Amino acid sequence: MRELIGRSISVILPANDEEAAVGLQVEAVRSVLCSHGIVHEILVVDDGSRDRTAEKALQARARVLRHPENRGYGAALKTGILAAKYDTLVISDADGTYPSDQIPNLIAKLHSADMVVGARTGADVHIPWLRKPAKWVLGWLATRIAGQPIPDLNSGLRAFRRDCVKQYFPILSNRFSFTTTLTLALLADDYRVVYHPIDYYRRVGNSKIVPRHFMDFMILVLRMAMLFQPLKIFVPLAFSCGLLGGVKVIFDIVGLFQRTSAFDSSLLFQPVISTSAILMLLVGLQLLLIGMVADGVLRRIAQHNRPQVPSHAVWVPELPSNPQVETQDIEMMASGKK
Repeated sequence: MRELIGRSISVILPANDEEAAVGLQVEAVRSVLCSHGIVHEILVVDDGSRDRTAEKALQARARVLRHPENRGYGAALKTGILAAKYDTLVISDADGTYPSDQIPNLIAKLHSADMVVGARTGADVHIPWLRKPAKWVLGWLATRIAGQPIPDLNSGLRAFRRDCVKQYFPILSNRFSFTTTLTLALLADDYRVVYHPIDYYRRVGNSKIVPRHFMDFMILVLRMAMLFQPLKIFVPLAFSCGLLGGVKVIFDIVGLFQRTSAFDSSLLFQPVISTSAILMLLVGLQLLLIGMVADGVLRRIAQHNRPQVPSHAVWVPELPSNPQVETQDIEMMASGKK
């Protein structure tokens, strides 16, 4: 791959109690990168493991950083990002679930993107059935908020540049929602996120994700919508309240005509619209106004706090050099001068 020539990357593997898999994962990553001639370092961040994760990583000749206690998946990634030797970064998991042989493909696509995500949409994907409904709901909600398809919202295998991600550290979670927040933040700021289909294998050991994390992810997605796209939350709510209020108004008017036989000016002095209908219409109007004010405030703030890092998805194409064509152009110019 021509895009890999001259690339130097740091691969970050956050690990917590992964002694059974971390050594094999480090060796797999190193084998793939060496076979492609990519200058690299493999950085394992031991997030307060109680087993021999750090020892196994050192035996596999990885660079190891260790948290004295468990601080979370996102905190481990932040530590690795700040400590990495190179500016082009790849993150993956230490449990053997992500295919290391796809890392060169992600790096190659990063040439024309700001972040490349390994989307778990390949032929061999092993996601537990209990997690699939929650994953679908989160993906659907995030797609509506971002306004574009998101094949995989929280994949743990992705490539990006350090400067592009560091600017979002204040809003990136120290827990499992790090990747979810990062995806939505880059999309909201019009960075180019590219998805590359990958397989997803059965993990070695026990999963660290528990059912309660689903509600955490739901709250996170809604919070990100409020932070970047408030109208996409308030407009649907306002429309729903307004629609319910409008239907109730029609129902009240029809009910009045059914109860009254005389249609004269006395109808003007009778209670026609119910309190509930008026309440729903007012709530809808208030939600719309709140959304508009929030969107205006965010746009105003964005004018003064635009992302400091320009998108890397823009490049200047160059025509391949052709000495024969250049010689012909010179001869034509010379004949024109004569």
